[in-house]
Amino acid sequence: MTDTINPVAAAEPGLRERKRKATSRAIQFAVLELSRDKGLENVTVDDISRRADISPRTFFNYFDSKESAVLGESHLASSLPDDLVEAFLSAGPETPVLDGLRDIMLVVAVPDTDDFELHQLRKEVIHHSPHLLIQRISRMRVFETELTALVEKRMTADALATARPNETPDQATLRDRASLTALVAMAAMRHSWGCWAESAESLSMPVLLTRSFRELRTLI
Repeated sequence: MTDTINPVAAAEPGLRERKRKATSRAIQFAVLELSRDKGLENVTVDDISRRADISPRTFFNYFDSKESAVLGESHLASSLPDDLVEAFLSAGPETPVLDGLRDIMLVVAVPDTDDFELHQLRKEVIHHSPHLLIQRISRMRVFETELTALVEKRMTADALATARPNETPDQATLRDRASLTALVAMAAMRHSWGCWAESAESLSMPVLLTRSFRELRTLI
């Protein structure tokens, strides 16, 4: 398993994207600070917009509700990028599946931790809002299901590529392996999140995530 960081995850955003991210960050900070200070149930979109120095219309260009703004942009992602999926599925049996999953996690997990201050504030607010915690856990389960299906497709393609003539892969076995592999990858992501949140070191999430997957290689 190599330790190369996916260039897709490391690419520098353009000016328009930086402006978009700055506005999104301002909205998220506004709703999180207001929620921390007086409770999410007492916060309105108008309150958030005033604090973020934007219009309510601009708020809704970024988030469909104050709850979505608390959970952050990563919560809104409904599917993996097509190019990332294609790269994973077409990597071939010579490339370890966990390498591809590490690259997926670098794209999916890292943006949620780009801003340590924002991340810590979000954790504090969600901790005191059980219904938001349920939403976040639910989204993680949806992602886990998507990931398992993707791993099964990859394992099926790899099995077919290496099968002898007239040999049919055991789909039930592949499904079980895919489920286990996805769970292991999710555990590595959670482990790196924990290290990032608790460590006094100034290590980035990509470095910690890559380290977690490297440790998997040692254990396996």
